[in-house]
Amino acid sequence: MRLSFSAPTPHYSLVGALGGRSNAVREPLLLPAVALAAGIAAQRSLGWHSGELWPALAVLVGLAMAGHRLGLRAATVLACLAGLATAGALRMAAISNHPAPELDAVPGELLLFTGCVIEPPTSQGDRIQFLLELEPGARARVNVYLRPGQPAPPIRYGQRVELEGRFRPVRNFQNPGSFDYASYLARKDIYWTISANAKAPVRVLAEDCGNWLHRRIHQFRLALTGRIERMYSNRAYTAAMLEAILIGVNTGLETVWVQDWRRTGTYHALVVSGLQISVLAAVFLFMLRLCALPQALSLTLTAATAWLYAAACGADPPVLRAAAGFTLFALARALYRRVRLLNLLAAVAIAFLLADPQQLLDPSFQLSFLAVAAIGALAVPLLEASSLPVAKAATALADRGRDPGLEPRVAHIRVELRLLVETVALWSGLSERRCTALITWPLRAGLFFYELLVVSAAIQVGLALPMALYFHRLSLSGLSANLIVGPLMSVAVPVGFLAVLLGKPWLAWAAELPVEVSKRVVEFHAKWEPNWRIPDPPLWLSLALCGALLGLAWGLRRNPRIWRAPVGALVALLVALVLHPFPPELRPGTLELAMLDVGQGESLLVAMPEGSLALVDGGGFPGPSNARQARLDIGEDVVSPYLWRRGIKRLDVIIATHGHSDHIGGLPAIVENFRPRELWFGAMPESPSWRQLLNRAVQRGVRPRALRAGDKFRFGQASVEVLAPASDYQPGPQPHNNDSLVLLLSYGRHRWLLTGDIEREAEADLMARCALGKLDVLKVAHHGSRTSTGAVLLDLTRPALALISAGWDNPYNLPHPALLERLAERRILALRTSRHGLIRVASNGRWLELETAQWGQ
Repeated sequence: MRLSFSAPTPHYSLVGALGGRSNAVREPLLLPAVALAAGIAAQRSLGWHSGELWPALAVLVGLAMAGHRLGLRAATVLACLAGLATAGALRMAAISNHPAPELDAVPGELLLFTGCVIEPPTSQGDRIQFLLELEPGARARVNVYLRPGQPAPPIRYGQRVELEGRFRPVRNFQNPGSFDYASYLARKDIYWTISANAKAPVRVLAEDCGNWLHRRIHQFRLALTGRIERMYSNRAYTAAMLEAILIGVNTGLETVWVQDWRRTGTYHALVVSGLQISVLAAVFLFMLRLCALPQALSLTLTAATAWLYAAACGADPPVLRAAAGFTLFALARALYRRVRLLNLLAAVAIAFLLADPQQLLDPSFQLSFLAVAAIGALAVPLLEASSLPVAKAATALADRGRDPGLEPRVAHIRVELRLLVETVALWSGLSERRCTALITWPLRAGLFFYELLVVSAAIQVGLALPMALYFHRLSLSGLSANLIVGPLMSVAVPVGFLAVLLGKPWLAWAAELPVEVSKRVVEFHAKWEPNWRIPDPPLWLSLALCGALLGLAWGLRRNPRIWRAPVGALVALLVALVLHPFPPELRPGTLELAMLDVGQGESLLVAMPEGSLALVDGGGFPGPSNARQARLDIGEDVVSPYLWRRGIKRLDVIIATHGHSDHIGGLPAIVENFRPRELWFGAMPESPSWRQLLNRAVQRGVRPRALRAGDKFRFGQASVEVLAPASDYQPGPQPHNNDSLVLLLSYGRHRWLLTGDIEREAEADLMARCALGKLDVLKVAHHGSRTSTGAVLLDLTRPALALISAGWDNPYNLPHPALLERLAERRILALRTSRHGLIRVASNGRWLELETAQWGQ
């Protein structure tokens, strides 16, 4: 994309729009922005209070004034930067000190709620979801589950509604490395989820609420989405993609559609961001200039259009930041000032951080600013030293009067190009005008793709570390995929808007074409993408990568020819980041069992004394609700981040105890991310969940291994004995709890029993066939149900610890009070993920060590 508006002949170049070199201080706002962000981050980490910060700010202001009066420039600058950091910490403290709102009720209690619908409802299968504002600054996400044949309630933005429902505070999965979903929603003032009572209808009250402008915006968005869906009524993929890239509505995107986009590093093209703002602004500005409007008026109208488009996209922070950046860009051009990309970026960052310092904690804020910073710090200096002089030389080549005002290097290139034109004209017999076009047009096209390649590479390198930290992913094919997908989706945006507004079939086809071609390109690249999943890097490696990037940026700005040393260091560090040749976080000589908090499912990590790793089940959602939670993959979003947090790159074994989706629903993602060597299983009837897991395992070269009672073997330094299912057990046509694989682990003098979901009948058979004896750790079966882990089993095994995997505030009331009473009567310490979060039990063969994510909560 090229933005350049100088008259009379525009010079189209990525770099020309992003600013050039100067001997003066080019980015005076860059250090203040960094200082402000550092202060916000420090307050977040250290928890400073306003009372501590105000005296520090007063002292720093005094030091800055004294340094200015004494002519101590360096001291003055340092005091000012420290003062800005303190001001950032003060701003963050002011927001952090606001207590979260509370409801005077017990979670799960049936209440009558009244509030304002501030987000249009979305439909996902049998569920309707919308955002309800109970009071200013206190919002809840409402889920309305429809019965078969029940119509959706007629809810729209700006209605005041009344409904019955049960509320729950937003809660994170209590595992190290889990995404802080509660804080993410709290930054949007969302603190609860409400499950509406299906038997009581949602009642729309007479009076309206909300903002008039927001109501009009939502009506416009609904009209656009309706028009897109009608235009592409039989092409759901195209409709969903256009809704996403045009107005930021991504509710229609299926998970399976976007997996390849994520793997190839092109998913950003599906999110409304600076790309869409820039493309639409460039097209609109070009059209205005064709109408011979003055530059200042054209820029003003374009900036206003950018803000209107940001509002139409839902006024989310990323598009508002893009609109603000374009506004500053337009202001600089209107005042005939050269645009400095990093300075513009710093100005936007300062404004948005002062308005809402919590945005600094948002990964989208960090990634968007780091991407632009990578362009400004890495791509722009490199392009200025390579392609920019050639692009300037190729502009208006026939106009010799421009040469005296150009740099000597550019003027020399123009002379060389003219000599080439004259040679080609003499050889071909064509006019010099035609030869000029034949040479300059391919040259400009080549320079465009070269600039796009350099910009894409700069973004890939600049975002490598945050991509590894936040998404544990680094795409190799993204470099070439973005070269094609970026321009194609840039074309789809303006053409898509024209198609939607004008409704012409040929425009609809023209908008669909780049979307379909992009799909093909992404699918092709996904086939060859190695799909590297990266554990958390060591702190020293992260710091070294940051240092290498800063060194490269400094070298390119000082002298682009001295890039070899920092580039070599950067390449070596990136290779270390991808290969991750570091041992996982394990304790040698210790057998460890970690029960993860995966909600109403189950997943256990077993680490053997010599370092072998097994994952018993991968979590999931029980029963029909599995379909409702399709957007959350427990294996990908909950289990994998914990394993990556511990530096685990590969598993030796995954174990599927039985075929219920709350146990094996997350295992396909585990197979994809950790490429285990073997898959152990017991009695598995055919089911969609099992077939999906087995097919994925076979595709990835994982060896299936069926186990039955009587199998005994060494796994590392521990021994494993299979107790169930029996060798003659025949599973039914559907998965059942009694199909479960039961394992007895022994190490030193400690014994651990992993029971899957067996119920009373299977327990009786187990005790009749096996001499269980004394246990140290018992994994309670079936999430602590009343029909499992009976008194006879507890009296026979007398465990010291009982571990229960159950979802917090689950609708099944598990673990059952009767089970907890049985454990308490026998003085067995019961630990449950619903209360204690992650539970870790370790043994060195002589004594046990216990650790949980939470105690007494």
